[in-house]
Formats: sequence, C-alpha cells, structure tokens
Amino acid sequence: MPRFSYKAIARDGKPLDGVIEADALELASRQLRAQGLTLLKLEAGGAAAVPGRAEGKPPGRQEILSMTSELAVLLRAGLPLDRALKVLIDMASLPQMHQLLSELLKSVKGGKPLSQAMQPNEKLFGNFYISMVRSGEASGQLSAVLDRLVEYLENAKTNRDSVVSALIYPAILLVVSVLSVVVMLGFVVPQFETLFEDMGEALPLLTRMVVSAANFIAEWGWLILLVVVALGYYLRRWTASEEGRASLHRRLLKLPLAGGIVFEFEVSKFARTVGTLLENGVSLLKAISIAIDTVDNTVIKDALQVLPPAVKAGKRMSVALADTGLFTPMVIQMIRVGEESGSLGQMLLELAKVFDGHVQSGVKRGLALLEPVLILGMGFLIAIIIISILMGILSVNDLAA
Repeated sequence: MPRFSYKAIARDGKPLDGVIEADALELASRQLRAQGLTLLKLEAGGAAAVPGRAEGKPPGRQEILSMTSELAVLLRAGLPLDRALKVLIDMASLPQMHQLLSELLKSVKGGKPLSQAMQPNEKLFGNFYISMVRSGEASGQLSAVLDRLVEYLENAKTNRDSVVSALIYPAILLVVSVLSVVVMLGFVVPQFETLFEDMGEALPLLTRMVVSAANFIAEWGWLILLVVVALGYYLRRWTASEEGRASLHRRLLKLPLAGGIVFEFEVSKFARTVGTLLENGVSLLKAISIAIDTVDNTVIKDALQVLPPAVKAGKRMSVALADTGLFTPMVIQMIRVGEESGSLGQMLLELAKVFDGHVQSGVKRGLALLEPVLILGMGFLIAIIIISILMGILSVNDLAA
C-alpha cells in the first residue's frame, strides 16, 4: 500500500510528523483530518511506519489503559473483536493510537489472535499484558480478563502516582531551602561586608564565619556548581551500572523508614502480578517468571530468582522464600496459607492489597516527618545568618559608641 509522509498540527496545537498508509492521496488526507489534524504538508513517499510509533513516540500508559477499558466495554456489549477495534480506531484522537490500533486490526483480520497481534509491540504492552490477553482468549472470557487487566493497571497507576505526588512537595521545599540559603549568603550578606570590613577580629565569631561562607560562595560558587553537576553525573553513571544499582538498592532497603516502604512496594507489585495471572488461568511458573520482571529493586529481584527452579523441583513458594532470609513472616505465612488452601492467587492479591495500604500510610508518615524537618532546617539556617548580621551591626554600634 502506498505511503504518504505528512506534517500537521494536532488539536492541542503540537506539531506532528509521520507516515500514513492509504490507497490514494485524497484518502490519506481524509484519514488524517478524521483524526482531528490540521494538515500542513502531505506528499507521497516516506519510511515505513513503526507499529505504535506514528511520530516516533509510543503511546503512554494512560493511552493503553484507556484503550483497554474501552475495548473491554465494547466486547462486553457483544461486538466482535475486529468491529470493536474499528470503533476504537474511529474514536482515536492521537495519531499514535490510530496507528497502533490499525496495526492490531490488520493482524486480527489476517487471522491472528489479539495476543499474537500485540507481540510486535511487546515493549509497549509488556509480557504481563499479553499473557493476560492470551489467557482470556484461551478461556473465551476476553472481556472479563480485560476488566481485570484494567483494574490491575489502575491500581498500579494509583500506587505509582500517589508515591510520585507525595514526593513533589518535599522536593520543591528542599530546592527552595537550598536556594534561599544561597541567596542569603551570595547576595544579602555581601551588602553588609563593607560595614564590617574595618572591624577585623572585633567581629563576633558567628558573624566572621557567615561572612567567610558568603565570600567563599561569591568566589568559588561556580566551582561548587561544577562539583555538584559532576557529582550528579557520576552518581547517575554509577547507578546505571549493575554494581552501583545493586549497592544503591541494598542501602535503600536498610534505611529506617524508607526501607520498609520500598520492600513492601516491590513485593506488592510481585504479589499482585502473580495473583492476577493465577486467577486468570496462567500457570504458576509462567506467572512467577513474568512477575519477577516487574520488580525494580535488584536485591529483591535476585532473591525471587530462587522461585522458578524451586517450583520446577516441586518445592513450595513459601519454603523457597523463607530460605532466602529476606522476606518477612507475613509474606511467607500468607503464601503458605494460600498454598495449603488452594487459593494462592487470591491470597497473593490480598497480600498486595495489605502492602499497598502499608505503603500509602508509610509515605504519609515519612512526609509528616520530612516536611517539618526541612522547614525547621531552612528556618534555622536563615535565622543563623540574620542573627550573625545583627550581632555584627551591634558590634559596630558598640565600637562607634
């Protein structure tokens, strides 16, 4: 099919470049205008379009979540899969989603199941997503499985967003604190330096220390900034290496309050993934292998690697996890109860639910401690600077008197 390259402006005003396939130039123009695009240029030719990447940028998590939810509703309403995908294509407002859905529809019409049609975009959907769809196809309950998948994605998004949102205010507060101290030392204190320069040793010790700090920042501020940037670059490279990442993750788990939050957050992801897959008919070994890939902390991930060979050998999950010495009694006991009662998937989902609550309450407790510490710390440093200036001024007045 002929390809046409285009330049256009989306509804949100963003410029877009891409390639579209159509039988004729006029049909390509109609398809693009149907997506809400204002065409600036459309001509024959262009590189082959990459599935799911109309403008070089794949759809985000929110777009995939919306697509999954809408597809579940359409299938539940009785529409066949190809018709449901066609409706989603007509509803798509983003060229990326339009391209992705068109590729899926083309594969489905070619006789492939939906899970196999998604395989070329495995990086976009993830192994867990595709395995869930495959289990729904095998059981004939694709719409119900998609509903569970939507619930899983929404829970994961809620947990991730709650943690990120909770950390925004302390991060802003920390930046404002550092900038406030730098401004005080770099711009405010030097205004009084001419007043203090003839005092010499007669100035109070605190005033001399603050003035010296201000002079150091004025003279060597560029060097401090350079060192900070270099240190940040080094830490980024270090944490990108396997050794550095493992060391960082190990230290995170040992922190007094944050360590427990990180542990429960990672175990919650693992338990929710395994539980959801088991509840939808995926084998235990396959579910464990997929779930391990969702864990980010390398220490916990390495500890979970004992599970696949243990399960293959007929060993219980609870026993294998207990042998690592890393997992808490609550994790081991809940898994053991699930194994003995034959409801392992359900117990893992309960474990994930409990740990999600612990993570949210732990983040709130951590912020309740962090915010006043930052505020008091900033106030203390600024108070020291102001007091030192006032002490210097009083010393000048005493000397003049």
